[in-house]
Amino acid sequence: MKFSSEPLGLSDNTFVILRDLIHERTGLFYSSSKQTMLADKLSIRVRERGLDSFLDYYYLLKYDQSAREEWQEVINALTVQETYFWREYDQIRVLVEVLLPKYLERFYNLDYPCQPLRIWSAACSTGEEPLSIAIALNEAGWFERIPIEIWASDASSRAIHKAVSGVYREYSFRGFPQSLKAKYFSAHKEGWEISPLIHNRVHWSVNNLLVESDIQYLAQAHFVFCRNVFIYFSEAAILKTVNFFYQRMFNPSYLFLSASESLIKLKTNFDLEEIDGAFIYMKHESKPKKI
Repeated sequence: MKFSSEPLGLSDNTFVILRDLIHERTGLFYSSSKQTMLADKLSIRVRERGLDSFLDYYYLLKYDQSAREEWQEVINALTVQETYFWREYDQIRVLVEVLLPKYLERFYNLDYPCQPLRIWSAACSTGEEPLSIAIALNEAGWFERIPIEIWASDASSRAIHKAVSGVYREYSFRGFPQSLKAKYFSAHKEGWEISPLIHNRVHWSVNNLLVESDIQYLAQAHFVFCRNVFIYFSEAAILKTVNFFYQRMFNPSYLFLSASESLIKLKTNFDLEEIDGAFIYMKHESKPKKI
């Protein structure tokens, strides 16, 4: 069945209650200036559910027995899947060249077993970020030196489905060294397929950052990359997420945000540090909590 491509009308009152419900469940916040954008993104889904209005859709999301499954469709429709290999590579370089040697020197002792070092890409979209991390680690020989786990999650099941496929189009390689593309990717009928050697290093899952039970295990990490997602969150949602990260992350540990994101105006326990040209948030050992 074909549905009209014209967006449904979204009244001001319905926009507010729908916007607030979406914010509560996902952290994504739509200001009044983005009312039309929200209508555009969800109109097709409303019609696919056989509904005539956004108000009916609001009630479905809030009260219907099928709401849990429908929320996944909402997230798939609203999330922005824009990323590429080697994006903001300076932070990955600092991880590989500066922070991991510090970790090895301070915490890893061959006389006793050590827990695996855990890296979590917390909003990995279609997978280019965690795969970039895995490639950089492999290039530097880290997988042969210490046990490393890479976990990658996103709220969008559609994005994770693509990440699991491991196939990428040319647009994902802008800025990526051609020599590494030739080394780690092979031609595929739909683009370029990542080497199983790298792809199998990453554990993929669908997880919502606003659901603590979803991420409580993943957040127990030494290094957390959560880049280019907080630009879509409200300050309240950012603060809730970051504070939960702080509670769960190992001590010490590092949080990587994008260059366009900042925690400076928010009350958190993370300290912003410049490390070899990259800005990174750090959880220090035995740091007293702010009141």
